[in-house]
Amino acid sequence: MPKLKTHSGAKKRFNLTKNGKVKRAHAYKSHILTKKTTKRLRGLRKGTYADKTNVKAIKQLIPYK
Repeated sequence: MPKLKTHSGAKKRFNLTKNGKVKRAHAYKSHILTKKTTKRLRGLRKGTYADKTNVKAIKQLIPYK
């Protein structure tokens, strides 16, 4: 079987845990931050897991991670 290419955008955005869960960061944290509350921004700092409906597709994009 030939080697698979890793998706460049996905490798920067997702990580796998030892149990195979897909870790991701929250969106809406890069600009226009003045109108967002401090409480909201604090919550966006924390990482979270990708939804189970997307996990299969994400794992295909990062086959060697």
